[in-house]
Amino acid sequence: MSDETITLNLRDIRAAAGLSLSKAAEATGVSKAMLGQIERGESSPTIATLWKIAKGFHLPLTALIGEATRPVGQAEGVYETVQFPGSIAVKMVFPFDPLLGAETFQVTLQPGQCHQSQPHDAGVTEEVFVLQGQMEVLRSGSWTPLDSGQGLRFAADQPHGYRSGGSGAVFLNMHHYRQAVLPQPG
Repeated sequence: MSDETITLNLRDIRAAAGLSLSKAAEATGVSKAMLGQIERGESSPTIATLWKIAKGFHLPLTALIGEATRPVGQAEGVYETVQFPGSIAVKMVFPFDPLLGAETFQVTLQPGQCHQSQPHDAGVTEEVFVLQGQMEVLRSGSWTPLDSGQGLRFAADQPHGYRSGGSGAVFLNMHHYRQAVLPQPG
């Protein structure tokens, strides 16, 4: 994923929605100045900012990080890992499928790392399945421990989060969108 990809995708999404920067700022909760900086390639958004934009436009995250869904090399289904500075590393496993209303990521947490997420759109459900290590999932205000091979499903339209144990953790993170999600630009 490059900042240029996000820049182009955000411009396309905003144009397709017919929104000014001011109206896009109202819809997303991201300031007009920040949206403008992202569109001009002057700012690298955090994953939290990207989720706010995706939520405001009622789109999956893959609509903004489109290059992360581009296969690497010859093997179909092999995607690039996106390392957000000072945050989690995200690798696309399955890009958003409008027929299923779902997308899947592989998320890597460094040892002792904690990532908190704001609520997604109403009706969004997440599933977490631990591939390596130990972690905890914040849901309904409390942390639930998970070991490798364990999973959890929860409503993601409320604050939630993930934190790893001392050896870090790798997990699958599936997002299921109950509401109709607009098709990705392209």
